[in-house]
Amino acid sequence: MKHYLLSVVQPADGTPPAADALAAIMRDVEAFNDELRAAGAWVFAGGLHGPETATVLRPENGDVLITDGPYAEGKEYLGGLCLIRAADLDEALEWGRKAAVATTLPIEVRPFVDQH
Repeated sequence: MKHYLLSVVQPADGTPPAADALAAIMRDVEAFNDELRAAGAWVFAGGLHGPETATVLRPENGDVLITDGPYAEGKEYLGGLCLIRAADLDEALEWGRKAAVATTLPIEVRPFVDQH
């Protein structure tokens, strides 16, 4: 089994869903996580606070410069992630498809490097 990262792509300027719609999304996400667990594919998952809460540490001249805010600003940001185990890319993409349906957001699927 290989590890894949499912990244939840959150729009920076999106209006949050209404409370009842958000509750339905969260139920769908929990059901997705339960399905991952039952299949033995779940490793870790979680949502992230907005990019305004980020702190960036940059190496500079043998020291580390600390700055507030995201590393890069854009129209979207990493809103959450899910680390899974899958036999191959096709299986990981199927999990990504299910994650996109559950979250109603784009999902980026990426394999980890050098796995055997």
